[in-house]
Amino acid sequence: MTDDVVVLGSGYAGTGAVKRLESELDGEADITWVSDVDHHLVLHESHRCIRNPEVQEKITFSVSEIKSPSTRFVQGRVEAIDTEDRQITLDDDSTIDYDYLLVGFGSQTAFFGIDGLKEHSLTLKSLDDALEIHEAITEAAREASRNDPAQVIVGGAGLSGIQSAGEIAEFRDKHRAPLDVHLVEGLDNVFPNNDPVVQAKLRKLLEEKDVEIHTGEFIGEVDEETVYVGDEMELDYDVLLWTGGITGQDAAETAEVDKDERSNRIESASNFQTSDERVFALGDAALIDQPGQEQPAPPTAQAAWQAAEVAGENIARTIRGQPLKEWTYDDKGTLISVGSKAVAHDVKGLPVDTFGGPAAKALKKTVAARWIKTVNGFADAAKAFPDM
Repeated sequence: MTDDVVVLGSGYAGTGAVKRLESELDGEADITWVSDVDHHLVLHESHRCIRNPEVQEKITFSVSEIKSPSTRFVQGRVEAIDTEDRQITLDDDSTIDYDYLLVGFGSQTAFFGIDGLKEHSLTLKSLDDALEIHEAITEAAREASRNDPAQVIVGGAGLSGIQSAGEIAEFRDKHRAPLDVHLVEGLDNVFPNNDPVVQAKLRKLLEEKDVEIHTGEFIGEVDEETVYVGDEMELDYDVLLWTGGITGQDAAETAEVDKDERSNRIESASNFQTSDERVFALGDAALIDQPGQEQPAPPTAQAAWQAAEVAGENIARTIRGQPLKEWTYDDKGTLISVGSKAVAHDVKGLPVDTFGGPAAKALKKTVAARWIKTVNGFADAAKAFPDM
């Protein structure tokens, strides 16, 4: 009897794993792909839609174009995972049985119990989110004036926060919109816990874009008009975007596998197998053990992209009774955009540790195009390149 392999999620992890499973299995098992949206989004470029929503056409790809005709696709949000009966329940109460399950449905935004934050902030986890941010800043600018500019606050100065603030500033400059842009980070520097050289370069680019940076104090409370930072600072806002952290999807809590108690991210070994040998997990949904290291693999696009290749192969190996491969994250460097400019840091194979300028911008475009080529071919990669 043919095994049923179910893959959850159409982000980097799920999409990459489906592509690898299709090439590895070639009809040996039935593949069902489940996602709450019918497309793959190049999430690390989704911030581009804040400035120009037309970019969505370059960074979203229909599942029907990506998958093999033999792969079944089901659109729906996963509500529960029953590992005992090997069954997935979706939000329409339909169920899907599996023999092997790959959980790659990503994460959701963490609000850390900050009073009012979830109720009053926008987030950036999907295409709809990016378009909503664009509409919000457009409306705020429309109702503002030079004498009374709209206040846009971005909470969290990691990759997503920095890149979003840069795009909002580009939108402001392109449309001469009356907007003030603030970036709030509770730790002492933008891009926290990273090399001071790259932190300084990013801060300089943000300041050149007239982004006002507030570091060293955490957001403690939010109401419908004001963000309260630390003990003394109060920032009134018209638009608030929160990018400050991730936590597991609600459905992950229902799965009887080992998880982090606080975040519900699923614990998986370096071969992606969980405490249930028929359930594999990767991407933001998982905490993937790294041999000889204290910390799991990072929850980045780069890591999910790499992991998907091995995870897909390992499910095929499990079906065939073959030994599984171990995966270790290979950090190839960091590329960060600030509007139309970019910074490259610690890129493997290059003699310079940190640099900006046209070379960094071209490199970031190339990496985005390379992933699009993997997902949907060279033509779409070439089409997207100018807007990355």
